[in-house]
This record gives sequence, structure tokens and C-alpha cells, in this order.
Amino acid sequence: MSDALFQNCYYIGNNFNCILYGVELVLYAMTMRRLLSFKSRSRADVFFMVFSTTNLVLITIFVAVQSVFGEEMWIVNADFPGGQGAYLQEYAAVWYQTMGTTTTVAMNLFSDGLLISRCFIVWNDFRVIIVPGFLYIATLALGIVELWASGAPHNDFFSGLAAHLGVTYYATSIGLNVLVTSLILGRILAFAHKSKRHFGDDGSSMYFSVASMIIESALPYSVAGIAFVVSYGMNSQVSILFLSFYVMFTCVSPQMLVLRVAEGRAWKRNQMTEAMTTTIAFSSRVQGSGNDSSQYTSATRSGGNIHLELQPTRKTGSVSADDVTKVISSADSNL
Repeated sequence: MSDALFQNCYYIGNNFNCILYGVELVLYAMTMRRLLSFKSRSRADVFFMVFSTTNLVLITIFVAVQSVFGEEMWIVNADFPGGQGAYLQEYAAVWYQTMGTTTTVAMNLFSDGLLISRCFIVWNDFRVIIVPGFLYIATLALGIVELWASGAPHNDFFSGLAAHLGVTYYATSIGLNVLVTSLILGRILAFAHKSKRHFGDDGSSMYFSVASMIIESALPYSVAGIAFVVSYGMNSQVSILFLSFYVMFTCVSPQMLVLRVAEGRAWKRNQMTEAMTTTIAFSSRVQGSGNDSSQYTSATRSGGNIHLELQPTRKTGSVSADDVTKVISSADSNL
């Protein structure tokens, strides 16, 4: 895998690495600023600080390795016998490239572990994560074997035994991503449908948005993974480009999720119970007399308080005491 298409994809991938690395730096700074602002930190806060810092270090190593190898291949050894393709085949298993591959495997394990924990929080049921748990153990074992195969002298990550093992490893890892992402998205969408049915569009929008579902499920991570594993399995020369997207989103997507957790906007374990029991909306119709048009009233309970919203009739432009009494009685019976 050494022709012009591969070289161009490698170059473009390195540029996108730098762009997404900048995004990661911003997300990391926002996360740490938020976590450090807490006067007292829980164990979860400390964990997220360590998780974010570790991921930043790992992605920094990956970006640096890819940039250095590109510099060595295109600039320092531009006159290498046989050209850049020959250099790639000769030094694909150089020690720092193996280190870069190791960081990707480590980030996969960290990110998949975080996704599995979020899946449990969304579902609040251990049975849901049994299959993802077995797949996680499989990715750990396959990842170690892949590192051995790709790091052996004169081996190439994109060909031979390393490529065959790599397809198996990445197919398992990305299959885990897709499964967990689907479980999280399915749960959120089901709850969104139920909330819309009970609360209407305004009530459901309090808990759901397209952005929140994308971040909670780490959707970009899974989509980039599918693109990579398909191209990698086909031995396509654009796979190096999709690898860059996949590895970068392995870091960026979990960091967006951690930031959302730090800001207190992420899904909580008791989210469904809390939403269904503390906010109940309904509408009742109060008929006016004479030429008065119907007026709609609504009530919402938050904690122990009932909040009323009344619309005055067209004739009087006001709300009568009888209307308030009717709404309170209806609120007490419905809430």
C-alpha cells in the first residue's frame, strides 16, 4: 500500500489530526476548568480529570507519531531508494509507530469502557451490558495480539498477518461501539417518545435534543469506526484517512461526553424516574358562559408545588376565581 492515493490520504489525514487535536484541546480546557471550579470534588470528578488527562496524553502521542513519520518519509528521506512507498514498507514497524498503535488500542479501551458505563446509566440494568462486557474483554485480547503482529520487524499494519488480525480486532471493537451506541440511542429515543406523549413538545425538549443524543451515544465515534473498518477490510488505500478520523473521535467524542457530565447536563441513572414523577403536565378545558370562548389552563408539579398557567377569556380578559378553583381541583386529582 504505497501509491499516490495512499500518500495523499496519509497527508490529508495528518491535517485533520491537527484540526481535531485543536478541538480536543479546547474541550479538555473547558472540562478541567469546570471540574476545578468545584469546591469539593467527588470520586467521579477526580476520575474524569484523570480520564481526560490520560486521553489527552495518548492522543498527543498519536498525532506526534503520525506527523513525525510523515516528515521522515516525505522530507528527511525524500531520496530513499524506491521512494516513499519503499520507506513505508521498510519502517512501518519502527518503534514509535508501534507506540502510536499502542495508544490507539489504549484509547479504544478507555472510550469503550466509558461508553459501557454510560449505557448502564441510561438503562439502569446490568443485564444490558453483559454482551458489551464480553466484547470488551475480546477487544482487549485481540488488541494485544494486534500490537504484537503489527510491531514485529518488517511487518506492515496495512498488509499481511497484521492486517488480517487488525480486521478482526477493529471489527470486534467497532461492533461493540455500534451495539452500545444503538442501545443508548434506542433508550433515549424511546424515552423521548414517551415524554412527548405525556408532556408534549415543550416538555420533551427539556430532556432531549439532537446534540444531546449525538453526544450521549458518541455517535461520531461509531460512524467513523464503521467507515474505517469497511475500508480497512477491503484493503482500500483510503483507509489511512478514515483511521485518522476514527482515532481522533476515539478521544474527542468521549471528551464531549465528559464535559457534558461535568456541566451536569448528562443523563443520570434515575433520569426517567425523576422526569416522569416530578413533572406532570396536563390541560383542562374550562367552558365560558355566553359568548365567552373556551379557555385552556395547565398545571405542572415540581416537587411539592403546583404551578398554574391560565389564559383569560376573550370577553373579560381576566381569569375568574371559579376558574382558579377548578384548575386547582383538577391539578390535585391529576397530579
